[in-house]
Amino acid sequence: MDWTALWLSLRLAAWTVALLLPVAILMGRFLAYRRFRGKGLVEALVMLPLVLPPTVFGFYLLVVFGANSPLGQFWRATFGHQLVFSFEGLVVASVIFNLPFAIQPAQRGFEAIPVEVREAARCCGLSPLESLRKVELPLAWPGLMTAMVLTFAHTLGEFGIVLMVGGSIPGETRTIAISIYDRVQAFDDRSAGIMAAVLLAISLFTITVTYWLSARVGRRLS
Repeated sequence: MDWTALWLSLRLAAWTVALLLPVAILMGRFLAYRRFRGKGLVEALVMLPLVLPPTVFGFYLLVVFGANSPLGQFWRATFGHQLVFSFEGLVVASVIFNLPFAIQPAQRGFEAIPVEVREAARCCGLSPLESLRKVELPLAWPGLMTAMVLTFAHTLGEFGIVLMVGGSIPGETRTIAISIYDRVQAFDDRSAGIMAAVLLAISLFTITVTYWLSARVGRRLS
């Protein structure tokens, strides 16, 4: 069992969820409530990582993150190392690649809130921030929870993007999915099977707890 790879995957998933949660709230709420020209194009761009092969998406990220790109040069000048083949690069790539898993469920959660409820909050004198915190977030909780769980679980199993952007550097970019692949390539089926079972158990446990929490919150709000 490659515990280092598992811990790195959990760190990557946690950072991805933490960074995407505010993005999901802001973008999900914006797309749910606003009507504007080009909205379909914006939603299509958000969903693009779902339909692009990871190798294609990873290639474009390599171009953007590469040492000769403006972002790559800025990163090296600021932090003293390149963005690709680093944990930080994996985090940035994971955040971009998981945008649809975070934003779409959040958008559906905000769309489920009746317009009358939001209008009542305004009539009660609540500011937009107070309405978001006291009214909208509790009601959109199932969608937000779904977004966090999908993002977490999907990040744990990411393979193509991780391999393209991060490679397989032990302790730095070798996640549990990459470690499983390496064990299979080495014909070590026993180790690969153990790691696959652990990953399956973590994902199943996370999803089960999420459904349980969502059900409890739903009963409390009803």
